[in-house]
Amino acid sequence: MIRPEEVFKIGHISRTHGVKGEVEIQFTDDPFDRGELDYLVFEMDGIMVPFFFSEYRYKGGHNALFTFEDIDSEEKARRLVGISVYYPKAEAARIAQEAAEEGEEMDLSSLRALTGYRVFAIDEEESSEDELATYDLGEITHVDDSSMNTLITVVDDEDEERLLPLHTDFIVEIDPAERTLLLDIPLELLEIN
Repeated sequence: MIRPEEVFKIGHISRTHGVKGEVEIQFTDDPFDRGELDYLVFEMDGIMVPFFFSEYRYKGGHNALFTFEDIDSEEKARRLVGISVYYPKAEAARIAQEAAEEGEEMDLSSLRALTGYRVFAIDEEESSEDELATYDLGEITHVDDSSMNTLITVVDDEDEERLLPLHTDFIVEIDPAERTLLLDIPLELLEIN
């Protein structure tokens, strides 16, 4: 059984394609393309269910068309529209570890890949020379990279939304294995929200 804490959301099924059961998935991240798994995880009635795919092809920058096993008609595919799509954290960590060992840096060509990352900020007042103190801002739920100024929406544990600018000067560390982002962001920007 796949538990919700073992996966992270990478997109949703946006529509059907054709009459043979193909579906279009709109992605925030596409680790399946770098991984070795032949399945994606769908959330169906609160249960995480693996769906094995036989083939896929990209359609634009953030969409791909998938053919899944046992989904062989438009009617079956239509039942999947709107379903959230997830990927196992363990496989994403393995991909990140392998890339780090080969000296590759994380591909930030699509900042939308940061959706689902946990954001931490440096706490200057509590930090010392020997120890860096941080506090948890929440999870990135949306990345707006449609303009020159990228903004991230971060939701904390009390469901409070905070809109933050994401600039390379603020990024201290990105850990794809742990799916965390450490920022050194001015306190004034945190207080605006």
